[in-house]
Amino acid sequence: MRNLVQLLPLVLPILSFFILTPLIHAKSVIEPCSSSDACTSLLSYILPWDSKISEIASRFQVNISNILAANSFNPEIPSLGNQILRANTHVKVPISCPCVDGIRRSMSTTYRVQEADTAESVSHGYGGIVSAEQITIVNGINASNPLLNRQSLVIPLPCTCFNNSNHGVTTVYMSYVVQSGENLSSIGLEFGTTVMDLEAINGLGQPVIDQGDILAIPISACSSKNLNWYNESLIVPNGSYALTANNCIKCNCGTSDLNLQCFPSGIAVPCSHLQCKGSNLFIGDAYVNQTAAGCNVSTCMYRGHSSGKIFRSLSSSSYVQCPGKQNYSAASPLGSPSSPNPLIPFKTVTPSPSPFPGSTRTMGTASFCPTSTQYSNMSNNGGVLGKASCCNLLLLALVLYYFL
Repeated sequence: MRNLVQLLPLVLPILSFFILTPLIHAKSVIEPCSSSDACTSLLSYILPWDSKISEIASRFQVNISNILAANSFNPEIPSLGNQILRANTHVKVPISCPCVDGIRRSMSTTYRVQEADTAESVSHGYGGIVSAEQITIVNGINASNPLLNRQSLVIPLPCTCFNNSNHGVTTVYMSYVVQSGENLSSIGLEFGTTVMDLEAINGLGQPVIDQGDILAIPISACSSKNLNWYNESLIVPNGSYALTANNCIKCNCGTSDLNLQCFPSGIAVPCSHLQCKGSNLFIGDAYVNQTAAGCNVSTCMYRGHSSGKIFRSLSSSSYVQCPGKQNYSAASPLGSPSSPNPLIPFKTVTPSPSPFPGSTRTMGTASFCPTSTQYSNMSNNGGVLGKASCCNLLLLALVLYYFL
């Protein structure tokens, strides 16, 4: 017994290393899938250094216009792609989220290795949204197969779809890296959701998160599903916009009513079929005719596009009381609401705080990408003590046997 006590100062550091090392891996939510469909997802990217908007778009290999739309930058400002955003700025990056090997993740972004690069430096360049360990595993990097200058790396980016729904509300999910000092309460407050909702979506057994964990955050969105559009479907996160019809039409998603508001984009591109037949109203314009019984409102509505043709129709509504202070007016050639201020913050509709019954959402270690079969065997904190723990415990047993 005395020998054991004397050995404790030597054994405890070793014990702490083997037990705690596997626990410090960042966790991320894993969504199993079996279909070939894809959805639009968002990444919350924290700039590691000053970057032009065009450089961010190139880094993730997305269109500059999509970066502008996701962050509500005015697309009419010339040369906006050259605007420099400062380090530590949060930028929302839209990506396509397909089903790859039984789980949702994006594998379409690649990176060309530079001479001094390491897996850690590449991970840092992507704001920690992907770990160095994930990069090495996906690309088969090891001692016998090291990084090579000019090598092309696949960057596995986290994403989730969850049927673009949350408690019946159209939703786009954003992958978010937990920062130092943050907790579920502060994150929920920032993005307009609840602790209970974040726990349910991310498969958390308890409201505990660590710096570097990647959460799926629900962002309520507008949908064209019930607008009778022809051959087109749009889902737009609130506080942002989307360009459609070959950039002729800009559709805003408001932060209050989650209704799409579409009007001519004002971008210098040739556009036709913007005026509703039988009226002098253009898409997005409305005309109010006040009567003794109330108001009649005529609105030129966007209805989709196909083969270069923009569809629109005239909608009429009657009100006993005229609408409040809204900018209804007779048509102007490009009558449209004023463009939103750059970088409007998200303000979401708070969902009802109830968990997902029968949900298969879970948190796993960022380094562990299970198949759909493996996924079903994971607990709510699945993968935290995985293969690494088994090996570590075996080594620990050998160490204790040697000393004792």
